[in-house]
Amino acid sequence: MTYVIALPCVDVKDKACIEECPVDCIYEGERSLYIHPDECVDCGACEPVCPVEAIYYEDDTPEVWADYYTANVEFFAELGSPGGAAKIGQIHRDHPLVAALPLPEH
Repeated sequence: MTYVIALPCVDVKDKACIEECPVDCIYEGERSLYIHPDECVDCGACEPVCPVEAIYYEDDTPEVWADYYTANVEFFAELGSPGGAAKIGQIHRDHPLVAALPLPEH
C-alpha cells in the first residue's frame, strides 16, 4: 500500500508534502507531484499538509481519481527507484494521464 497524489495537485504543486516527507519519496514532474510506491513508508505525514487535499491513502482515493494510483506507479517505470527525490530534482515529464489534461487558462 502507498499514498497517491491525485488531480487537485496538477498545476498547483505546493510542495508542502515534499518538506514533510521523511523518506524523500515525493518526486516532481512537469505539472504534478508523484509518490514513489516502493519508497513510501506509509507514514502519512504528507496527507494533512496538502493545501488542496490531493493526497490519499491508496484504498481511500476517491473513485473518480482511481486512475491516479496507476499514474503514480507508472510514472516510475523508466526511472526505477532512485532512492530519493532531492538528488534527482524535477523530472521533465509527466504521466500521460496528467500530460493530457488541458492547461490552465491564465
